[in-house]
Amino acid sequence: MDLTNYRTLGKSGLRVSPLTLGTMTFGEEWGWGSSAEDSKAILKSYMQQGGNIIDTANFYTKGHSEKIIGDYLKESGTRRDSMVLSTKFFGNLYPGDPNAGGTSRKNIVNSLENSLRRLRTDYIDLYWMHAFDEFTPIDETMSALNDLVRSGKLRYIAVSDTPAWKVAQAQMLAKFRGWAGFIGLQTEYSLLERTSEGELIPMAQEMGLGVMPWSPLKQGILTGKYNRENNGQRLSWRHAAPDLPEATFVIIDRLKVLAEEKQEAVSAIALAWILAKPGIASIVIGARTMAQLSQNLQSLNVTLTEADINYLDEVSEPILNFPIPFMRAAYHNGMGGVTINGKSSVVPSLLPRHIDEVY
Repeated sequence: MDLTNYRTLGKSGLRVSPLTLGTMTFGEEWGWGSSAEDSKAILKSYMQQGGNIIDTANFYTKGHSEKIIGDYLKESGTRRDSMVLSTKFFGNLYPGDPNAGGTSRKNIVNSLENSLRRLRTDYIDLYWMHAFDEFTPIDETMSALNDLVRSGKLRYIAVSDTPAWKVAQAQMLAKFRGWAGFIGLQTEYSLLERTSEGELIPMAQEMGLGVMPWSPLKQGILTGKYNRENNGQRLSWRHAAPDLPEATFVIIDRLKVLAEEKQEAVSAIALAWILAKPGIASIVIGARTMAQLSQNLQSLNVTLTEADINYLDEVSEPILNFPIPFMRAAYHNGMGGVTINGKSSVVPSLLPRHIDEVY
């Protein structure tokens, strides 16, 4: 597999690379990113290898991330239509202005105009609602986004970091009003953060959204650079190493076993595990350096067997919120010991074992 093994995003015809280039590290305004020149070199390498989707947001490095991308595409003479530009609205860049953030019609329009200016384009391919705004009715948000799709300034819309119930509400509202609906869902997902498997990922599969995980390496923890000996020491260019629990090192240990068996980087195994999961369309990878980009791209060469996946699943099993644990137990109550779509059930002791036992 490589970056040209494109996948359609959700219930749409939009083709995207299996690894999306995330650009939160483009720009040094936050004190830990890449210079504009280094960022452009990373962009060039990703695109030369067939990568076609770049993900940013209006507030990344105070808007500089978008500007770096727009400048590079112009300077390099890249054909605009060959790239999928993905950016987000929600973040407030103007302190003290209550209308400069969130998901209101006013902010969506203003944020989009500023993003178009910085990206030096007249349309966005994939526009994300970056987070749930409790103060704005979802029908206002969806109506505004639909108007912008109809105007041609947006090609597709998607949603990030929002409860499953709100996304489902938005999708059904759009469906019944004939509006453009979301085609993608961004959520944190990794071997160290699997709670999205409870409701968000199943909801996305049911509602036609392709899942695009972010923080797939959990801020570098799953690269293998942290171990029991250096736990809590400052290793990162960004922050001190976290004080990690033993359960995390058990997962890292298993990643290292597979990495050694397959002669691959630990991070490549962690990313390959995500790519093998149901519903995943593309993973947002970050890269502050060329070396990090190359290491992340190695994941496309990794093939994990079912046994490999189960080996990692076993030690990373998440604790999910109600009603998921209840549903897993109740499943057997309703299935009567039969197998449906390849999933088997048993007859619980509370239920009759034979028809003669029924009153």
